Amino acid sequence: MKNLSRLLFAMLLVLGYSNVNAQDQNNPWQITIGANAVDAYPSGDGGLFSDTFGDELYNVSDHWSILPSLSTISVSKYLNDGFSFGIAGSLNKIDKWGDISKGPDVTNEVDDWSYYAIDGTIKYNFLEGKTLDPFVGVGGGYTWVDEIGAGTLNGTLGFNVWFSENVGLTFQSSYKHAFEDYLASHFQHTAGFSIKFGGTDTDGDGIYDKDDACPDVAGLEAFNGCPDTDGDGIEDSKDDCPNEAGLAELNGCPDTDGDGIADNKDNCPTVAGLKALNGCPDADGDGVTDADDKCPNEAGPAANKGCPWPDADGDGVLDKDDKCPDVKGTVANNGCPEVSEEVQKTLNEYAKTILFDTGKSSIKAQSQAVLNDIIGILKEYPTAKFTVEGHTDSVGSEKLNQRLSDSRANSVKEHLIEHGIDAFRLSALGYGEAKPIDSNKTRKGRANNRRVEINLAK
Repeated sequence: MKNLSRLLFAMLLVLGYSNVNAQDQNNPWQITIGANAVDAYPSGDGGLFSDTFGDELYNVSDHWSILPSLSTISVSKYLNDGFSFGIAGSLNKIDKWGDISKGPDVTNEVDDWSYYAIDGTIKYNFLEGKTLDPFVGVGGGYTWVDEIGAGTLNGTLGFNVWFSENVGLTFQSSYKHAFEDYLASHFQHTAGFSIKFGGTDTDGDGIYDKDDACPDVAGLEAFNGCPDTDGDGIEDSKDDCPNEAGLAELNGCPDTDGDGIADNKDNCPTVAGLKALNGCPDADGDGVTDADDKCPNEAGPAANKGCPWPDADGDGVLDKDDKCPDVKGTVANNGCPEVSEEVQKTLNEYAKTILFDTGKSSIKAQSQAVLNDIIGILKEYPTAKFTVEGHTDSVGSEKLNQRLSDSRANSVKEHLIEHGIDAFRLSALGYGEAKPIDSNKTRKGRANNRRVEINLAK
């Protein structure tokens, strides 16, 4: 009775363990019930243990004590990455213990010793989710044999055979090393029926809540458990028209007129039109819908109700925007004449003659005349923007030359601004010695490289 109470206590521990822990994985729990066999002859014929261990592992008739009825129950909890922890309780009746008969007066038969054990094991499963699921384990426990008890260190090998996601068979063998000399180390083999459980499927769509993106609404496996109400292949959460079958490229909404604009965003859903006009047509392509266009067959701006603005000089710049309405110019220059290559060349010929004090950015007084010529040219093109660029030769450090070129470019820029050129039209940039136009090995070449350029901004 005392040992029976021990087993009952072990079972209570198992059941208590299963109720205390939260179920946070798909089918994280496994319960196995079955039968066990005890083999108290782990070492063979009396030789060295390392040489004879397991020699008669499967000598069932001579060494195994088998209790074929329900004699083992275990509960395990999946942890993570193939690891699980379980507790098992078992009982048996031992009728063989130790070596086989060595003579007429020697026997390993005993008179139905009682056997009780409770064990905890950490297992690692190699092939999760497969029909054949092998595992190894290590753990410990306590075993009682005929009123004698001792702690054990256990090593386990086994495998599961799953017939479905939840039901299968489990086979395992454990070597139990006893810490006390009075209890022999031994094998325990178990075979049992296993059930995995604990997964939750709130909406009943066959997808566990853990993997269900919509756990409260029945859905489809293809959409991780989320629904597709209109059956257009787009889950409702990504479908702008979940109750009306539509096109994937339109986020699940229909397009009656086939203009590539969903009906719910199309102001003219039955007439093909333009996206820019919310699905309405524009015959002259001026950006004004035909319904609002006073000149539907002649392109014009919306500000003029779809009719064209005049362009007296025909330069492509409307008179209202043309700063030179009577002289043909360019769009880039607001209807005024564009700076020609010849003018650009003249500017740079002038700019190269600007002189500075040696090693400084201060402009010499004799450069005033050429600066006035430059200012006169710039004023002829009031909308054109220019970049003042500074360059040096390679004499001195690169850092010093960069600083000097920046300073000289800005000095020229400020002079031009002070003499009537709008600041927004000018920028300054120094290149140091990076862009020579001549050799820095000769005096003449270095003189050519020390220069200022004024270029039309691109």
